[in-house]
Amino acid sequence: MLRLGIASDHGGFALKTELTASLSAMGYDIEDYGAFKLTLDDDYPDFIVPLARAVAARRIDRAVALCGSGVGASVAANKIPGVRAGLINDVFSAHQGVEDDDMNVLCLGGKVIGPALALELVQTFLHAQFNGAARHRRRLAKVQALETGEILL
Repeated sequence: MLRLGIASDHGGFALKTELTASLSAMGYDIEDYGAFKLTLDDDYPDFIVPLARAVAARRIDRAVALCGSGVGASVAANKIPGVRAGLINDVFSAHQGVEDDDMNVLCLGGKVIGPALALELVQTFLHAQFNGAARHRRRLAKVQALETGEILL
């Protein structure tokens, strides 16, 4: 089973709590990077960046990052080299992001989608596999080269 991490600020806290309970009941082992209590003035980078670093270091395989809209979580996670985070609101993108782009962090907006859809998106994300097609590997190599400063497109 995949090693799964999860993190949120106050905006995604309620949804994180529900997702963690549902996924744990399904047998997933989840590493929680916080927030551990609802604090209305906390900041998403404080939780999302450690989560993203764990993905980049391969301490966890995939992650779910939440904030109010999901945008801030996506922006912060994508600052970490090796992270490919996507803000997802539909089932197609939840699997296609993994299959074509090797997405390893799913970003959700706790104030945007409800728990049933969020759980479906997370399950779709977790069951998807990178297809490894040559064109996708070529594109990912360009993204990695951008991260390391080897090329500037």
